[in-house]
Amino acid sequence: MNAFTDSELAAFLDEALPANRSSELEQALRSDASLRKRLIEVQGRDAAGLHTIAGIWRRERLSCPSRSELGQYILGTLETEPSDYIRFHLEEVGCRYCQANLLDLKEAAQDQAQPVVRRSRFFQTSAGYLRKE
Repeated sequence: MNAFTDSELAAFLDEALPANRSSELEQALRSDASLRKRLIEVQGRDAAGLHTIAGIWRRERLSCPSRSELGQYILGTLETEPSDYIRFHLEEVGCRYCQANLLDLKEAAQDQAQPVVRRSRFFQTSAGYLRKE
C-alpha cells in the first residue's frame, strides 16, 4: 500500500503517523513530485485555518488515553474494555504520542523502584550487625 491519504499526510506533518508508515512516506516524498505538492497543499489548508473534524480530532488527540489511564494500564488495574482499547491504540494504531507517554511512565516507575531496592539491599547486608534488644 503506497497511496497516501490526506489524513496520513496531515498526521505526518503533526508527527503522529506511525514510524513505519512515516518512513514509507519520507521515501516516497524523495521521488514523487506530485506527493510533495499534495503535502504542501495539506500543510497550506491547516495553516489557512480550514479545519476538519479529522484534523481537530488528531490535533487535540481526542482518541488518546490520558496519562493516568496509561499509568493504570501499566499497573494492570484497568477493566478489560479500556485496557483492550489502549492496547489497540498503542499496537494497532501505533500512536507515537501515547507510546512515548507509556515509555516515560515506565521509566519513571523504574526510577521510583530503585531506592526501594537499594534500601532493601542495605538492610540485608546490615542485618547481621543489628543488635536485638
